[in-house]
Amino acid sequence: MSLSRRALLGASGLAALPGLPSPWAVSPAQAQAAERVIRYGISMADIPQTTGQPDRGAGAYQFTGYTLYDPLIAWEMDVADRPGKLVPGLATSWEADPADRKKWTLKLREGVTFHDGSAFDADAVVWNFEKVLNPQAPHFDNRQAAQVRPRLPSVAAWRKLDAMTVEVTTKAVDSIFPYQLLWFLISSPAQYEKLGRSWERFADQPSGTGPFRLAKLVPRASAELVRNPAYWNPARVPKAERIILVCAPEAVTRSNALLTGQVDFIETPAPDMVPRLRQSGARIIENVTPHVWNYHLSLLEGSPWRDIRLRKAANLAIDRDGVVALMNGLAKPAVGVVDPTSPWFGNPSFKIRHDPAEARRLLAEAGYSTRNPLKTKFIVATGGSGQMLSMPINEYVQQSWREVGIEVEFKPVELEVLYTCWRQGATGELARDVTANNVAYVTSDPLYALIRFFHSKQVAPTGVNWSHYSDAEMDRLIDTATSTFDAAEVDRLMARVHEKAVDEALLVFVVHDTNPHVATRTIRGYTQAQHWFQDLTTLS
Repeated sequence: MSLSRRALLGASGLAALPGLPSPWAVSPAQAQAAERVIRYGISMADIPQTTGQPDRGAGAYQFTGYTLYDPLIAWEMDVADRPGKLVPGLATSWEADPADRKKWTLKLREGVTFHDGSAFDADAVVWNFEKVLNPQAPHFDNRQAAQVRPRLPSVAAWRKLDAMTVEVTTKAVDSIFPYQLLWFLISSPAQYEKLGRSWERFADQPSGTGPFRLAKLVPRASAELVRNPAYWNPARVPKAERIILVCAPEAVTRSNALLTGQVDFIETPAPDMVPRLRQSGARIIENVTPHVWNYHLSLLEGSPWRDIRLRKAANLAIDRDGVVALMNGLAKPAVGVVDPTSPWFGNPSFKIRHDPAEARRLLAEAGYSTRNPLKTKFIVATGGSGQMLSMPINEYVQQSWREVGIEVEFKPVELEVLYTCWRQGATGELARDVTANNVAYVTSDPLYALIRFFHSKQVAPTGVNWSHYSDAEMDRLIDTATSTFDAAEVDRLMARVHEKAVDEALLVFVVHDTNPHVATRTIRGYTQAQHWFQDLTTLS
């Protein structure tokens, strides 16, 4: 079904979104009260976990991550005209010991309290490390651990040095370790005890140190966040009194909800509806985003993708400009994991481009053609934050492949199922009948862009080297990069890593996201950072 056809069918579905009244049933009193409320239509089928470590990918951190909680080290989110950088969060400083670079000392912020009124300190930090990295801890939560453990691959040990200082020991010298702590959020030990040591009860009454509190949660429908006026960072006290997150996984449904006044703000609009949204006076907000939409190919014995000719052919068959057109300009062609403007891009010799003739030649050399196609199956997401228009893009690429002699059947699953497959790796139960997965992801630092996919020690389930790729030279480049504290040298080595990944066509690169959002005329103040982390405190 074409994207236009999807939009046409969806345009007739103007029913009220779950958790909200019909726009025609709002009384004047309700409307006046609603002026102080921002209703945000999100592209998820369920509200991400609220216990401290969100599920549903990096995009979920803007919803139930950096709203309810804080990390020890944070990402700068209040700038739009350049990439952000690491900034103090609940830790005011972090430093590797010059005598033993595996030991990092973090000084904690004084005077911070959790939403329940208890104090934040080193004991709380240790307790949070235990909850996700120590299966023997009485408060260990496997659901949270599943989300954050792959994001903390370097952590070996942790301990309290004094009331406001902790030490984290890494498995090896790792100069880029601080980036990992962006994903580690701190929840309240006191609230967990108060609620009978139940993570289920904690999900309904969470307590972090963040700029919002959770007032109401309706699973698979909505979550109501209210301003925390006592937030420790005055610059991030929310401008809105409350924000209601509304689950609206279908792009057309989200777009129609904004047009009919059911929501005030949405992510990832339906591309075909962008002109109509603009005509309504809505504002389309985009920005450079370190993010790539691609396919990870299995390199296990028996996978067709062990043949580099097939990997290159799969890349050359795709018309990326056509995908951008499908997205009505809300994307950018990907010629690698990162954009050519990145210091880690390098100068790959294999140029990612649309060259179906060369794709056919490589396929023929490998014994395939349109009459004798390569037949395989990929696992893909039906939708979700970061996956853009998942099924329409997949179907577009599927047609491009069919035209050169690659027939791909899709196994569509809900996004969290796809993430589970990603974490299990190509040998996992969910991947037993597929040879590729289609997780899109953030590429904001060397670990997230490259290391976790291409180092042999990151093979799933330890990391997310889903493909089971192993190469001694790649390992050497990465190990050398993580053992140096010279930023320019790290960039140079990461560029070599990226060149090797592209030259070997280890992934199938499609597009970069521009993370589009749409705001009604009533919304002001939103700053869209160049990251998947976004700051909802700026919405007003």
